Amino acid sequence: MRQNAASCHVAIVGAGPYGLAAAAHLRAQNVETRIFGEPMEFWKRHMPRGMFLRSGAHASSLADPHNRLGLDRYRSLHGIPPAKPVPIEHFVGYGEWFQQQAVPDLDRRAVAHLAANSHGFRVRLADGEEFHAGRVVVATGISPFAHRPPQFADLPASLVSHSFDHADLRGFAGQRVAVLGAGQSALESAALLHEAGTDVEVIARAPATYMIPDVAYSGLSRSVRHLLSPLARPPFDIMGPRFVSWLIAWPRLFRHIPRPLQNFLTARAVRPAGASWLAPRLTPIPITAGRTILGAKPVGSRLRLQLTDGSKRIVDHLLLGTGYRVDISRYSFLAPALGQAVRTREGYPELAVGFESSVPGLHFVGTPAAGTFGPVCRFVVGTSYVARELTRHISTRSRNGHTSSHRTAKPESRATLNASYGD
Repeated sequence: MRQNAASCHVAIVGAGPYGLAAAAHLRAQNVETRIFGEPMEFWKRHMPRGMFLRSGAHASSLADPHNRLGLDRYRSLHGIPPAKPVPIEHFVGYGEWFQQQAVPDLDRRAVAHLAANSHGFRVRLADGEEFHAGRVVVATGISPFAHRPPQFADLPASLVSHSFDHADLRGFAGQRVAVLGAGQSALESAALLHEAGTDVEVIARAPATYMIPDVAYSGLSRSVRHLLSPLARPPFDIMGPRFVSWLIAWPRLFRHIPRPLQNFLTARAVRPAGASWLAPRLTPIPITAGRTILGAKPVGSRLRLQLTDGSKRIVDHLLLGTGYRVDISRYSFLAPALGQAVRTREGYPELAVGFESSVPGLHFVGTPAAGTFGPVCRFVVGTSYVARELTRHISTRSRNGHTSSHRTAKPESRATLNASYGD
């Protein structure tokens, strides 16, 4: 193990949209920041070739402090014509360009272990190097949270896999594949499989598939829609019903509304749904709605599925488009005691102002922050609010000589926490 006495003020774990935006904003305020991870790794390795972003181009720019590194700027500089929807390869290329412009000294090594110490936190990298960080921002995305229903847990990967497992679905050409789910990932995977020459069927628990409309006032004349358009689109495009989008567009407010209303708005905003542009591509694909899979059993080299209506399917493969469920205990790099010290609710960390957890100096951004600040944190468009507020909080606390926003903590509490967060 290589020892290194060097330290930094803020270490960011993860180099996806939220990590890159946070690093750019912190450095613009002269906050010493190191960022670790492969840039845009999730989007490159776990999104299938040929997919498109569900959010529109106007909601797909990573936030930079000077508003000079937007998606439109990247496409203009590289001679890439505007495309609607945005192809995944354009977005990955844009994210890598953003990284080169905003955080060119990104460290591509992975963080292997994180624990607290007297300086704040001890960070160990995959190659064994260690250093100290006063604060840590966890921005590792949703990779550890792929949801695999328990009835499929013991089946081999050759028969059952999650959409997370595939960067290219063309290998299923000529096979019969069932796709479980009714969200964007499931429906777009089914479309890509069909277009690759796969015999595919979608099986969904919902009674019908829901497609998100492009306009808020369908049925009204074009002139009336034009007059109402400023009201139709909220400042954050969450791709849900417009009235819901308006209510969740203000994360600071969302944090304070009653929990039942938070749950209602979240359920409406992130309900299983597909983008409207996907609908024509699904026309030739059979969709079995209102049913799900009770069990699955290997039969030779194939898989027999038992559905809730009593019917059966024999398929070559089952693809799970079952989404992601946040549970920060699945972050393998968190020291066990440190992970247990973070107060959580249904797997999400409970966060204060500045996205700071119950452990002073430990912040969570991106989807894990959605449990406190709402669904805007699940989308790229949320990088603007999150990076700005995170930076404001950290820079203000630094100027005032504080390490935490938890004002009720006793002076000796940090030493007590240090003693309990070890390996």
